[in-house]
Amino acid sequence: MTTSRYKRLEIEWKHFAVGDATCERCGNTGEALKATVEGLRREFAPAGVKINLTETLFDKTRIAESNEIRMNGMLIEDLLAAGVVSTDCPSCGTLAGESTCCRAIEIDNERYEDIPAELIKKAAYLAVGVNSPSKK
Repeated sequence: MTTSRYKRLEIEWKHFAVGDATCERCGNTGEALKATVEGLRREFAPAGVKINLTETLFDKTRIAESNEIRMNGMLIEDLLAAGVVSTDCPSCGTLAGESTCCRAIEIDNERYEDIPAELIKKAAYLAVGVNSPSKK
């Protein structure tokens, strides 16, 4: 690994929740994010990069921000040069008690309603200023 420009990776994951429950897409993103962070901690340790993961929960009044990931203050879609779209989310609708749309990202005409591990990892490498070892 080349030397990192940053010695910290601050990750904030924001999502809608009702009690301990969140929607399916946020749940899938959360699982991928937590697993990826554990792997990244091992990968970034030799470069001295520390990772802090913060989870911000909110109610349905802020649902447009749901499933948002920021790394060192930058939105994951900005790091990945992705677009943001709003798509119907029946799972959130059930939790919110009304029809709801949530954010999703698009890269190269591919839509991701939940953010997969490989995109989280790629964004993390970009956020700390090093090249990812994989070509994914």
